[in-house]
Amino acid sequence: MMLIRPVAASDLDDLLKLAGQTSFGLTTLPRDADYLRQRIAESEEGFGRLADGRPRGEGYLLVLEETDTGRLLGTAGIVSKVGGFEPFWAYRIETSVHESKDLGIRKEIATLHLVKEHDGPCEIGSMFLHPDARGRGVGRTLSLARFLFIAEHPQCFDETVIAEMRGVIDDRGHSDFWDAVGKHFFEIDFPRADYLSILNKRFIADLMPQHPIYIPLLPAAAQAVIGQVHEQTRPALRILEQEGFAFTGMVDIFEAGPIVSCPRDSLRLVRTSRQVTVTAVTRRMTDAADHLVASATAETPFRCCGTTLEETPEGIRLPQDAAAALGVRVGDTVRIGKLREEEG
Repeated sequence: MMLIRPVAASDLDDLLKLAGQTSFGLTTLPRDADYLRQRIAESEEGFGRLADGRPRGEGYLLVLEETDTGRLLGTAGIVSKVGGFEPFWAYRIETSVHESKDLGIRKEIATLHLVKEHDGPCEIGSMFLHPDARGRGVGRTLSLARFLFIAEHPQCFDETVIAEMRGVIDDRGHSDFWDAVGKHFFEIDFPRADYLSILNKRFIADLMPQHPIYIPLLPAAAQAVIGQVHEQTRPALRILEQEGFAFTGMVDIFEAGPIVSCPRDSLRLVRTSRQVTVTAVTRRMTDAADHLVASATAETPFRCCGTTLEETPEGIRLPQDAAAALGVRVGDTVRIGKLREEEG
């Protein structure tokens, strides 16, 4: 059984091993023990403040645990609200019109405008799945668990949710967009700039060009990747689009990956998930999961898994393995949502 739960201090070593499997572009899961230790502490603090009921920039980190072995096989994160002292940065794509009636020429020119947002939206990120767990639908379960958590505590998250999708970067950490823009101002390579951005964003304000950038003046290779996602990120983007996310017209300032967004209350699982009572625990085991089920216990503020279940007028009947993973018994309340939207 795969269980999604909040990260804990005891997970540090396993989280470091997991980070060792990542490639360039997953900024928020670096191979840095001190940073990950701090991130775990911030997540534990955030989960401890759920009762406050308002977003103040808390960062929640969820991990995917294989319950039979205790292995960590994935991560997924949420920041309740970005901005504050360290603003959220992006490029907004705009179109300006240049026209000469004398020459009979009218041109629409795409430009990049730097955006600095101090009062920003909720952001999901840190989505990573170990290669051993891919191809079994586990990635969808891990990604969507975040929305079940938001549905349970909507007041703790900003009314808009965004996701910065990983842009086009090769296996050596090379980005054509970075080489065409950022490298001229920062004089460091993309992996270094990407890593530094999670430690302190001040250098962005100091060095990033403030004037619009005319896209046609960039090299063709850089133009081609603006708003495009890394090949390995396409499945994650499709999942988000099915939940209601759409392109914002903004891209990442380093590698020009697309930023997608959705109003919090329009997210499919926020709209359609609901609380129900567990009326029975059956001996049968979970087969092909079709639902997400989430619980909160005295020990853990959020636990989630993918499972089959049987709905009744009184509530739901849960398989034994799912009930054990969630720590629930007959009479407990859980939140359920379908893993996929019903066709039609």
